[in-house]
Amino acid sequence: MSGSWVPVPAGSGFPLENLPYGVFRAPGGAHIGLAIGDRIFDVHVASRAGLFHDADLNAALRSGSLNELLALGRDAWVRLRRRLQELLQSSSPIAAEDRERFLVQQFSAQMVMPFEVRDYVDFYSSLEHATNLGKIMRPGTEPLLPNWRRLPVGYHGRAGTVVIDGTPVVRPRGQIKSESGEPEFAPTKMLDAELEVGFVTGVGNALGDPIPIDRAREHIFGMVLVNDWSARDIQAWEYQPLGPFLGKSFATSISPWVVSLDALEPYRTAVPKQEPAPLPYLRASEDWNYDIALFIGLRTAKMCGENVTAEVVSRSNSKYLYWSVAQQLAHATSNGATISPGDLFASGTISGPEPDSYGSLIELTWRGTKPLELRSGETRSFLEDGDEVTMTGYCEEPGKPRIGFGSVSGMILPAH
Repeated sequence: MSGSWVPVPAGSGFPLENLPYGVFRAPGGAHIGLAIGDRIFDVHVASRAGLFHDADLNAALRSGSLNELLALGRDAWVRLRRRLQELLQSSSPIAAEDRERFLVQQFSAQMVMPFEVRDYVDFYSSLEHATNLGKIMRPGTEPLLPNWRRLPVGYHGRAGTVVIDGTPVVRPRGQIKSESGEPEFAPTKMLDAELEVGFVTGVGNALGDPIPIDRAREHIFGMVLVNDWSARDIQAWEYQPLGPFLGKSFATSISPWVVSLDALEPYRTAVPKQEPAPLPYLRASEDWNYDIALFIGLRTAKMCGENVTAEVVSRSNSKYLYWSVAQQLAHATSNGATISPGDLFASGTISGPEPDSYGSLIELTWRGTKPLELRSGETRSFLEDGDEVTMTGYCEEPGKPRIGFGSVSGMILPAH
């Protein structure tokens, strides 16, 4: 593929081969745009300029949200991506003197939610994470429950509390088991972050009509970074027998850019060996994991005040996921449940095999018994007010384009 007429700095995760979708505030309303280099290509303005020749696509691109585009389906997504690469490559049909009006600086743009989240599911798909949590929460017993290797375990979260990168997170209150054994209603003392990726769905299915695993590509538009914030003490008191509820539902943060599956294609990889073999409806004929390097950065209030950059406390990778996105989707609809354009399915915390690749503080500090020692001289077992967590992700390999996701961050505010 030839280069782009938009300058792409060395090391950028947003080359012509990526072109992730986002939505930003513009005069007159929200506009859909693409990240390329350190700029945004304003797709709304391009549509108004007559650069697309499909009525349905034009309507979707002027809507101010990705939901209408998601509803058009894979054929439309492929056509649009091909056309956008034509418009942005060096031999673009856009006249050189006319090009600048389609561009916005990323640093000056205010990003908003790229799509309306219609429904939200969070899985528990990392073997290492599930094993660690089992050891921490149920010491002396088998870490994995009998069903874990048989199906992608998950729970329904709250679509209304999915928020965009940069949104502050208010420390939640809830019932917490006190030292006396009686519950008290208080702010969480064990606020945690969870390093995840998520996929966004497009065309839905009819009620009662499951999505076969080998048709998952028709329904998955792309992926985002996810931080599913967790209050571990609230969670520990409430989660039996029905699973996470208020300990999770107060906030889930996502990155502003949605990276298409087509952009991720060079980094598709196999899931780890699954034993026992999944039931037939969970067996895919192709690889469905992705080699995405993932990082957690932590910056305390003191570090923010001293203008110190975030300290990386975890380095993980989505290739460690035991259950793939295709298996997650196939299982979620296997009983005939429906999906809609704009549903978000998160992976659950992604932990690797080494302690520095664990994807949550409860693992990194082993439930606070081994606090993190930060270069600022501070320690952390769980998040304190004023702490800022930033998660980043990208794909990179020699001979392949660097595909970036940007970042997702949030600062902890005191409980109300």
